[in-house]
Amino acid sequence: MASFRNKFQDAVRTFARSPRFTKDPRKLQFEVDINRLFMYTSYNSLGKNADEADAEHIIDMASKASFADQQKQVQENIHNQIKNLCTAMDAILLNVNEPQESQSKATPSRSGLSFAIGRNGQTNNHPDVPKTRPLKRTELSQRLKDSIGYTLDVKQSQIPHSEAGQGLFLNGEATVGSVIAIYPGVIYSPAYYRYIPGYPRVDAQNTYLITRYDGTVINAQPWGYGGETRELWDGSKMLDAKLNTDATEKGSDRFWKMLSKPLESSRVGNGEVLERRNPLALAHFANHPAKDTVPNVMICPYDFPLTEKDMRAYIPNLSFGNAEEVNMRRFGSFWFRWGSRNSESNGPVLKTLVLVATTALCDEEVLLNYRLSNSKRRPSWYTPVDEEEDRRRWS
Repeated sequence: MASFRNKFQDAVRTFARSPRFTKDPRKLQFEVDINRLFMYTSYNSLGKNADEADAEHIIDMASKASFADQQKQVQENIHNQIKNLCTAMDAILLNVNEPQESQSKATPSRSGLSFAIGRNGQTNNHPDVPKTRPLKRTELSQRLKDSIGYTLDVKQSQIPHSEAGQGLFLNGEATVGSVIAIYPGVIYSPAYYRYIPGYPRVDAQNTYLITRYDGTVINAQPWGYGGETRELWDGSKMLDAKLNTDATEKGSDRFWKMLSKPLESSRVGNGEVLERRNPLALAHFANHPAKDTVPNVMICPYDFPLTEKDMRAYIPNLSFGNAEEVNMRRFGSFWFRWGSRNSESNGPVLKTLVLVATTALCDEEVLLNYRLSNSKRRPSWYTPVDEEEDRRRWS
């Protein structure tokens, strides 16, 4: 399997120098990542009997397919895996032979974020919470491992520095290209940046923020470790959305605030019934590898189609605000409102992130290249995996 990984990595380096890739550094890195994900996830889709000849064929396809086609294929590959994971959890949690009853329509506790997301005090519009088997989170985790071959644990990291804290560990075995984890939490489009708790210094007290290439930010802090039931979740737990008015502002912070308008409650969504026991909703605990250690997973953007109602409970995210109504465009360091609304040709989506294995994994810590910006002071423990990729990512 290591030889396949090396083949894919060599191919990616060759493709990155190809004239058909964009010359814009940031977009180039995105295209390189999608190219890599195309190979990993396509190889995974062939199943356990895939061999070296299959790897060569995939590399050949990756050298010829357009970026748009590769991106579409990655989405399809990831969606098929997510669908299989949802089916596996349904088989564990739902009794398909009995009609689905509903649990109590309990109203989630209210906080600053619950008001911002549109909690209006009325309980009669809350969706029903389907009845599920009363399994503890640890029980569901073990049964999922029995079904798909792996699950996730959070425990003391093996990274040798004092700030490593807890890390994410794969319990079991997973093949290259497998979806290992989902990044949970509240999703902020660029239009709602100033509502991220602590704005403008959003990362000062929160290490669980992550950004997609399209500028979408996911805050996993309110999700924490998940929960012990399927419930109506509004993103309010462990989180207070009061803006940080004490933070020192710089010119760029003031500029963004002038461009932004207050969020209108009539334009925001509601809470969702989510499976808080989801054993794979722990991607935010993955650590950056230590020096001379390579990552074993990579980030993959996944646009979950909201038309897939049967899968929705297992996608551990909420969108802050009505992102479909605001179209943003990036110019340099700033985001501007552009046009009136986004058009999703295939329907509305939830812009999420998953972690994909870049090698075969077996009972080991999950390591993710953080790719921290080199324009800011990095933590003392951070060693770049690839300085060139870091520069391109944040150029």
